[in-house]
Amino acid sequence: MTNFIPIFPLSVVVYPGENLNLHIFEPRYKQLISECYAEAKPFGIPSIINEKVNEMGTLVTITEIVNKSENGEMDIKTKGISIFRILEVIKKVPDKLYSGAIVNYPENVQEVANRDLIKKVMNALRELHRLLKIDKDFKKTDDEVTAYDLAHHVGLSLEEEYELLELLREDQRQEYLKRHLSKVLPVIAEMETLKKRVKLNGHFKNLSSFDFEQ
Repeated sequence: MTNFIPIFPLSVVVYPGENLNLHIFEPRYKQLISECYAEAKPFGIPSIINEKVNEMGTLVTITEIVNKSENGEMDIKTKGISIFRILEVIKKVPDKLYSGAIVNYPENVQEVANRDLIKKVMNALRELHRLLKIDKDFKKTDDEVTAYDLAHHVGLSLEEEYELLELLREDQRQEYLKRHLSKVLPVIAEMETLKKRVKLNGHFKNLSSFDFEQ
């Protein structure tokens, strides 16, 4: 399917199923949000990376306008629906302040094919959080969690989060996270060892000397 959608480019990556809170203050986006909310229509968030609007993004729906001030600024809640690919950006939309895009919706396989793989990812992620002394509750069991649920919690850069967005099968996304964690964990573990060495520096050390008679 191909259609026109209003777009709100941001320097973030949004995934299907993700809840995203936004503060709206620019006139063009105040107009966009007001119209989309009144008409119960979704809008697209393509990712801006290095000052460039990328072709992939996520369609989101407005779930709630939490607050609206007298000057029209708003705090809103949104939820990711599906991934789109931009075919053409429409910079000037008649009678609108905001831009839009002609998009299509590539097939995106979200079914979990390999539970063993996601469990390995979860175990590695828990070890990462343990080393970093971070406590996260994903509110899902290991049998329910998906790569999208974990993507913002594994230390990916914005560019890496976008690379994950481009992967259109769940097993590919899981493998991407597994490879990332396999690279990051040894580095973090070594940092923890280094911190312990630094803390010991200056302490009295009780060490056995080398015996040349052995």
